[in-house]
Amino acid sequence: MSKPAPLSAADLAPCCDPEIFSFETTAELEDLHEVIGQPRAVEAVRFGMGIGQDGYNIFALGPPGSGKRSLVTRFFEQRAQHDPVPPDWCYVHNFEQEHKPNAIQLPAGKGAQFRKNMEQLIEELRTALIAAFESDEYRARRQAIEEEFQGRQEESLEEIQEKAKEHNLTLIRTPTGLIFAPVRENEVISPDEFQKLSEEERKELEKHIKELQDELQTMLHQVPQWQRELRRRIKELNREMTTFAVGGLMDELRQKYADHQVVVDYLDQVQKDVVENARDFLPQDEVGDDSPESALATLIARRQQQANPLRRYQVNLLVDHHDTRGAPVIYEDNPNYNNLVGRVEHIAQMGALVTDFNLIKAGSLHNANGGYLIIDARQLLLQPYAWEALKRALQSSQIRIESPGQMLSLVSTISLEPEPIPLNLKVALLGERMLYYLLSQLEPEFNELFKVQADFEEQMDRDSENQQLYARLLASLVRKYELRELDRSAVARVIDQSVRIVSDSEKLSARMGEIGDLLREANYWAGENGNEVINRKDVQKAIDGQIFRADRIRERLQESILRGTILIDTSAAVVGQINGLSVLQLGGFAFGMPSRITARVRLGKGEVINIEREVEMSGPIHSKGVLILSGFLGARYAKERPLSLTASLVFEQSYSGVEGDSASSAELYALLSAIADVPIKQSLAVTGSVNQLGQVQAIGGVNEKIEGYFDICRARGLDGEQGVLIPKSNVKNLMLRQDVIEAVEADKFHIYPVEDIDQGIELLTGLSAGEPGEKGNYPEGSFNAKVQAELDRLAKSRDEAGPDDEEE
Repeated sequence: MSKPAPLSAADLAPCCDPEIFSFETTAELEDLHEVIGQPRAVEAVRFGMGIGQDGYNIFALGPPGSGKRSLVTRFFEQRAQHDPVPPDWCYVHNFEQEHKPNAIQLPAGKGAQFRKNMEQLIEELRTALIAAFESDEYRARRQAIEEEFQGRQEESLEEIQEKAKEHNLTLIRTPTGLIFAPVRENEVISPDEFQKLSEEERKELEKHIKELQDELQTMLHQVPQWQRELRRRIKELNREMTTFAVGGLMDELRQKYADHQVVVDYLDQVQKDVVENARDFLPQDEVGDDSPESALATLIARRQQQANPLRRYQVNLLVDHHDTRGAPVIYEDNPNYNNLVGRVEHIAQMGALVTDFNLIKAGSLHNANGGYLIIDARQLLLQPYAWEALKRALQSSQIRIESPGQMLSLVSTISLEPEPIPLNLKVALLGERMLYYLLSQLEPEFNELFKVQADFEEQMDRDSENQQLYARLLASLVRKYELRELDRSAVARVIDQSVRIVSDSEKLSARMGEIGDLLREANYWAGENGNEVINRKDVQKAIDGQIFRADRIRERLQESILRGTILIDTSAAVVGQINGLSVLQLGGFAFGMPSRITARVRLGKGEVINIEREVEMSGPIHSKGVLILSGFLGARYAKERPLSLTASLVFEQSYSGVEGDSASSAELYALLSAIADVPIKQSLAVTGSVNQLGQVQAIGGVNEKIEGYFDICRARGLDGEQGVLIPKSNVKNLMLRQDVIEAVEADKFHIYPVEDIDQGIELLTGLSAGEPGEKGNYPEGSFNAKVQAELDRLAKSRDEAGPDDEEE
């Protein structure tokens, strides 16, 4: 196989040509209303919106910035415009069970009207009842009842008094009560005079006094009954007056809501309660019930009702759609338990927390009911009990307002239990793919509730049509963010950066969050440069600024290499030593750095020791890559005899974990160099994984790796010998910086695409790899022949040493 030629400058960054655009600036382009690059997600969202069956809620999965929220919101809003406006929901007092407020459903706009009507009704009832109880008719009828009671009491006393007179006795009032006393000549006799009476007279008077006292006692026992009768008749009068005063007002309101039986039933209960509690509408107690028990009951009731007993006649308008057009589309940015299902608030009243149905507050499920609700899945799962609340609401198709303590049976105090509200809405969760797969695997009911998977792509095809649509998309973003327009050179540079983001010259990035940030920063630099439109230099300045703000660590690491703290050679040749390339990811910034990899071999039992794995610094993928090297060595060089060496591989000056297999080809080159005792050019760096067949496989971060090594070589001086070996399958991923391209064009730096280990060996050592002959022997002087000869020597040495002297 011939040694591969280095790539030309044209292969390193297939940039977008501004001349393919017919416009001068994006001001000439129309907004892009269609969605590009997301056919699977678009179809899934449309399907999820259209199907009306239970459980077909949507989970939009994809990386941050891929436009999940924008697309879902846009489609929901388009559909919501043609959906009917959902009803209003109110909570009202339950006159039978006060702790269980009743929910009333009304057509959109009727809820606010109903609340206003009830407020007006309360004021009108107050006026009507005050007028009724202050009327001459009421006062006259009440006075007649009271006079009747007084007359009955006085008549009874007069009868007793008359009987007393017949027996020379009189009824007098003392501090201790009513008593009978004897009289003579209309004067009460004194006790001394009474004692002077004959025994017969005294006994006769005492007898009559006892009889009259018993009769008086009997009459006094009837007084409470007469008082109860008085109160009963006054209450009947009050009911009669109240019914007369409120009947017309209530009938008028009932007629207004005749089409809503639930409201009519509620108004019937209101009228009954008003008749029973007319005193609550009066400025002072005008109803004649002055008993201590009644006063105490009134005080307690008013405290429970927060000192305003008329609150029970108010309407708590929970959901108001009088200004809504179509169905609601709600994005809940803080999906905690209370914000989802609502809450019951409390007020501190006289040292205690009190509440009533007026303090019930709606959650986003109420506000989105009949429409669409969008929630960030990660934020939802971070909130205690929020996922359980959403799940239960969707399963039961109703919204039940409870505190978390009630839901989990952790508290036993009496609180409000509002009547559940029927739930009918479409929910869309937004999250990353891993979150979706974890929920699907670990939450048994997740797949029953979110049956529609809207998977968002991170990239789209880069063809002529999509590049034109991308330009329109940029124009739409510019107007959305109110930025300066872009000229076509700026559009082309943004497209190039979009390609760089996905590391694929045949794709464009669909992560519009990053593109939006780039446009905003380019707009800033255009303003700083005094440009009316954003040009290519402004976009490049924004890109350079993003890198500069994030590359402090990269700069320090490169400085450590240039100062010799971290040992990296970029010239000469060394046996068993090679420059591998790795990528470091810090936040949103990734950069490449060279790492020295060394290999040493000795007589042994065919082991390739991964020193990182031995000290638990190697990840499983890296360890797998090292084990593949043993498979390659055995398959190529030891088919008929065991490998008789022990080799050790290590990333020098590595003080953190090593993961990934992108350095496995470099490790193999170093290992083969150590076996063959052939030096490797340190001017070349290597990246790429390898399989057991010796084929070099694609890796990630190829652009960053090339640029990381290039920066070190440029700082030390480019001599035309330096370069990087990359897998040939990664050529389509190249989108390199302009300074790298210029160095390649000037023949100062080289990038070699390799397909297998033999091609790499020839580039790294300058020797022919050699093809095996019919008997499996390699041509003399070839690299593979040197490897085979050394392995044969080690095997012979092992045979001569015997099993007792084998190296453990």
